[in-house]
Amino acid sequence: MKTTLEIPDAVFRRAKSVAAERGIPFRALVSEALADKLRSTGRRDKPWMKSFGKLRHLHKETARINRIITAEFDQIDAEDWQ
Repeated sequence: MKTTLEIPDAVFRRAKSVAAERGIPFRALVSEALADKLRSTGRRDKPWMKSFGKLRHLHKETARINRIITAEFDQIDAEDWQ
């Protein structure tokens, strides 16, 4: 598909230079750069998910600890009522 883009002069010159160095047409470089940007967009929206998603395996352990804490507080509350 053909389209018209407004690109700042400095960016255009650098992109033309990089395309020439790589021996590819300017349009191929722009297509590649746009595709790369679109692929990485999902990861950049929530960069914290990359780290916290790795903690998913601790979900069961967290639930177990929370049950223990609740049981202990229930026991303390029961002792206070006696």
